[in-house]
Amino acid sequence: MSALLEVSGVTVSFDGFRAINNLTFAIGAAELRAIIGPNGAGKSTFMDIVTGKTRPDSGSVTFGEKSVSLLKLSEAQIARAGIGRKFQRPTVFEDQTVHENLTLALKAARSPWAVLAWRGTAADETRIQALAAQVGLADSLERKAGILSHGQKQWLEIAMLLAQEPRLLLVDEPAAGMTLAEREKTTELLVEIARTRAVVVVEHDMDFVRRLNCKVTVLHEGAVLAEGSLDHVTKNQAVIDVYLGRG
Repeated sequence: MSALLEVSGVTVSFDGFRAINNLTFAIGAAELRAIIGPNGAGKSTFMDIVTGKTRPDSGSVTFGEKSVSLLKLSEAQIARAGIGRKFQRPTVFEDQTVHENLTLALKAARSPWAVLAWRGTAADETRIQALAAQVGLADSLERKAGILSHGQKQWLEIAMLLAQEPRLLLVDEPAAGMTLAEREKTTELLVEIARTRAVVVVEHDMDFVRRLNCKVTVLHEGAVLAEGSLDHVTKNQAVIDVYLGRG
């Protein structure tokens, strides 16, 4: 399996604190991966580096078949290259309907000049309907986003990211604050999305990670401590010592 994203020997320090320490990590083009680790392990900083928010002190981060260096691109250029990030708190336009949110996301996927002349087409409407159906919001298109449940807002934001056709989706703690039913729906959604693109999920909830049934990467002090199935990494003594044993 060729890698879609390759992080190699990346190090970054903040005021003398080494947040990422010679991190090497790769993910395939259609793969679901969970990243776990204690607070301060470097999970959020890893996502900041991939999306261009933080520049590392050393190392390389490449993306796609042509191994384009993400370190030479701006945040906007990285997003256009096909990397989408979903933060823990949903960021949707609460005064707009689900349909209007998805329309805005489709417009945002265009070039700046195309947005100015953008008029919705039948194909765009079909795409909006398909996105809403994919995330379970087909019956909520005319509802304002502000009255959706927490889980529904998360799904709407995922649909808005999918509207931009990312090849890699970074998802930060999607299970936080969700009901059990919403968590199960979110698991199904992420597994489905990962059939056609790469999905990296940063999560603390071990039950949720187990449901994902995917390869797990454990970070500690900015480096990979262990990788493998959840059963494999949770039996690793080093993981038990630095992470699981803290519970």
